[in-house]
Amino acid sequence: MEQSKIVKYGNELYDSLKSCNVIEPLTSRETDITIEDAYAIQDVLIKKRIKEDGSKIIGKKIGVTSKVVMDMLGVNQPDFGYLLSDMIYSDGDEIYVTNKMIQPKAEGEIAFVLKEDLMGPGVTTADVLRATKFVMPCFEIVDSRIKDWKIKIQDTVADNASCGYIVFGGKSVDPRDIDLTTCGITLERNGELLHTGAGAAALGSPVNAVAWLANTLGEFGVGLKAGEVILSGALCAMVTIEPGDNITINIGGIGSATCRFI
Repeated sequence: MEQSKIVKYGNELYDSLKSCNVIEPLTSRETDITIEDAYAIQDVLIKKRIKEDGSKIIGKKIGVTSKVVMDMLGVNQPDFGYLLSDMIYSDGDEIYVTNKMIQPKAEGEIAFVLKEDLMGPGVTTADVLRATKFVMPCFEIVDSRIKDWKIKIQDTVADNASCGYIVFGGKSVDPRDIDLTTCGITLERNGELLHTGAGAAALGSPVNAVAWLANTLGEFGVGLKAGEVILSGALCAMVTIEPGDNITINIGGIGSATCRFI
């Protein structure tokens, strides 16, 4: 794709984010758009947010880690995006839906906070555990700037992997003290249990997902850095959220996270 189009679509996604107005899928307008094109558009979007909003990169996220979502998007690998400083909320915070988001959904994940750099290729799960300071329960509030969530993999990649906001739980644990593969998760909305899952939903284990990210980024000379937060992928199905909703996740051996949408 021509650089002028890459810049155009990156700016269009930024404008959509700021105005809370949806845009038509990029894949419906550029039928030959590649994954590489999409990551180049994502780069324009992230640099625009850093320049215009004063945002700072604080970590990275992994998306499309479950087979169901891979099948939906017609791909056989996850994708990634960036976490920015203006995305963060704490356990129990209130989040405005109407003037900050477009078509949000919530999913429960495990966040890894690193104490050492991880640079692929060749990163193993043992390397991930050694480099992790602690893990935390969290919500990723995903939000697509693409109309009606009619996305293909290129659309979500360009849109920073459909990332919206992050809500961190109030507890952290050493990942070596729990089994991240079998730990269970429950997701409740307004007191009603909607979904359950387990760590294995994220590429067999959240640790596998972080290793995948380190090795994938390593091919481009990009590493995971000490102090960064890494979201390892959804452990159960996501839920649509509306003003007035209270959402809670509990992850066995790790803790809980709660947020209210207004």
